[in-house]
Amino acid sequence: MAHSIEQALKSGVASRVIVSTDSPEYAGIARECGAEVPFLRPAAISADESTDLQTFIHALEWLAKHEQCHPELCIHLRPTHPNRTPEQIREAVELIRKNPAWDSVRSVVPAPETPFKMWFMSEGGLLSPVVTCQIPEAHSTPRQLLPPALLQNACIDVIRSTTILSLRSMAGSHIGAYLMRENHDIDTPEQLAASSRAFRDRNLNLPTGKTFVFDIDGVIASLTPGNDYTLARPLSDNIARINRLHGAGNRIILFTARGFVTGKDWTTVTQHQMSEWGVLHHELRFGKPAADYYVDDKMMSLEELQAIDNVEN
Repeated sequence: MAHSIEQALKSGVASRVIVSTDSPEYAGIARECGAEVPFLRPAAISADESTDLQTFIHALEWLAKHEQCHPELCIHLRPTHPNRTPEQIREAVELIRKNPAWDSVRSVVPAPETPFKMWFMSEGGLLSPVVTCQIPEAHSTPRQLLPPALLQNACIDVIRSTTILSLRSMAGSHIGAYLMRENHDIDTPEQLAASSRAFRDRNLNLPTGKTFVFDIDGVIASLTPGNDYTLARPLSDNIARINRLHGAGNRIILFTARGFVTGKDWTTVTQHQMSEWGVLHHELRFGKPAADYYVDDKMMSLEELQAIDNVEN
């Protein structure tokens, strides 16, 4: 909660930072961190099955009744996703301001699994697809040919107050996407540990404001026989280092010779792999010539990359 409050205060786009809670203890902590707690939320809408909509309707109606306060936008920052930056909050708010027809903006990340291969099972044991589309038998289609899906990561939602009060919805029918690359929503001890590592990594003494160009095969992806890149597997340690450099504010460009020798277009396969493996980057470029040796006066070896990353395992 303290992280979310600090990020909201530093964003510069929130006129007020309010915490809604039914706990006097949490209310005290929130005030110590700089947030307002003008009310305690009723117990009737504070149970495990209570909804975000109930919480926001109560808050907006309380502010209107007791303070004649009518916010234009509500920025929903869940304490269970503490890994965000003030800049990301500003970007999400800017998106909805630039798109007046949108009812809300919701942060999303590339889905780790495609929903086109997910099923419901009836009581009798029969399967039916969770998602259908115009692709015949999408569930049996190669993954790279399926439309990419997005997963909401519960990090930043920006909702018009009219959407909440008039439409009785936390999203509305016109929902804009704020695309992020990381999902650190915390529901389990394992997710808490992963989120803690990511939070620590974000604050490493890494270079910032630089441009890094990474080859894909042999650095991000394993080398494959016969240049069949569909067989490539992610090199997880190197991907984690690249993502830490990205998170520190560096520009990441991926440059590959895929297709130079085979004459095939590997764009779709490569884009899918980078998304599925969670490789954070700003650009993906094709056209690098295949060679036995590359000579560059600014070359950095993988050992040097590991040294500047300097993260204890």
